[in-house]
Amino acid sequence: MRVDIFVDVVCPWCFIGKRQFERALAMRPDVSPQKAWRPFQLNPDMPAEGMPADQFFAAKFGSAAGVEERRKQVAGIGSAVGIDFAFDRIARQPNTLDAHRLIRYAVKRGRGDAMVEALFTAHFTAGRDIGDRVALAAIAGENGLDAREAEVFLQGGEETAAILGEDQEARRIGISAVPCYIFDRQYGFAGARDPEFFLSILDRARSGAAQPAI
Repeated sequence: MRVDIFVDVVCPWCFIGKRQFERALAMRPDVSPQKAWRPFQLNPDMPAEGMPADQFFAAKFGSAAGVEERRKQVAGIGSAVGIDFAFDRIARQPNTLDAHRLIRYAVKRGRGDAMVEALFTAHFTAGRDIGDRVALAAIAGENGLDAREAEVFLQGGEETAAILGEDQEARRIGISAVPCYIFDRQYGFAGARDPEFFLSILDRARSGAAQPAI
């Protein structure tokens, strides 16, 4: 079974969805899907250097009170699935192109799942700038990859066109929000659903029951 998972590593719901999917898989130990991490930039027009997080969220949600209300909501849901969101540590909202490139780099070296987890954790619980190439290389080194080799890769342009092309293709086929999961290119849905919903799709996909993308 193949599962294409469209995420952005600055999306808290993607992190929550990852946890929920993992909980569902723990309930189906006989199912070992092939996960394909696919890029989707929530903020494709973000400057390469990112921008102050407070400025970004104030523009997005309209007021400091609105930002705080949404953060509390997300933090409460995150806590229930084992994520300690630390939004107060996030000083900059990054451009995630290089983070997606690093995921692709890690996938080719058998460390894709670990890198996705590491990037979510670095951004949301440690407040590290995952738009900074030096920081990204350090994260690579902390998660089973060669930091210097990763930095050389990031300083080049390899995988940039592929990432941008996949992002555009995702939008062309109608993906407008993440996380988005597509099972065996047949069964699709968006959102950080609960484990029971994931289980229903896993079981349908495993049995081959007809179900249109949703």
